[in-house]
Amino acid sequence: MLLAELDGEDCILCQITSQPVRDRDAISLAEHDFELGGLRQESNIRPNRLFTADRGLILYSAGRVRREKVAEVVDRAVEILRR
Repeated sequence: MLLAELDGEDCILCQITSQPVRDRDAISLAEHDFELGGLRQESNIRPNRLFTADRGLILYSAGRVRREKVAEVVDRAVEILRR
């Protein structure tokens, strides 16, 4: 999940996994959470697993997550950082 583009070629990404997680910060990601595209199965977004990467490393996009869901992820990430 792309959260933000930074100056230059980097972007901030958030892990998405189809594996069950025992993580109080995980946010479910279902088919209805996508504006375009989607994933083959329900998954979990892990806002406590943020990382940066060069845009050139991203091979393709599986879809576009709705703004409301992205806002939920950003809010949770900020909450985690404030703990």
